[in-house]
Amino acid sequence: MDHEGKCATVHGHNYYIHLTAEAPCLDSLGRIIDFSVLKDRIGSWIEEYWDHNFLVYERDEKVVEMLRSIPRKKEPFICKFNPTAENMAEYILREIGPLMLEGTGVTITKVTLYETDNCYVEAYL
Repeated sequence: MDHEGKCATVHGHNYYIHLTAEAPCLDSLGRIIDFSVLKDRIGSWIEEYWDHNFLVYERDEKVVEMLRSIPRKKEPFICKFNPTAENMAEYILREIGPLMLEGTGVTITKVTLYETDNCYVEAYL
């Protein structure tokens, strides 16, 4: 919303994300966490809410109204933030990571979100 260039047009992207996880110590097998647990917990959240979906800023009322008027298999993901790559990375880092890894002793300390092969952002704790 409010982009000054060609990205002001409603459009989509195919993102991919790299996560960096830390913990105070390794488990009995010598790991921070099994990769499958990260995929299951955080990957499944992304798949359920963001994959094959439309992220839209809650203040972008015209687009929210348009998306809600179209029959869809998924409700659009209404963001409390403008869905820039930077804001999406921060959301995964500060909201989704802690929620989905609660009780594991593992913290996501860095999220790298790629919008294209050579355009990406990084968010750090």
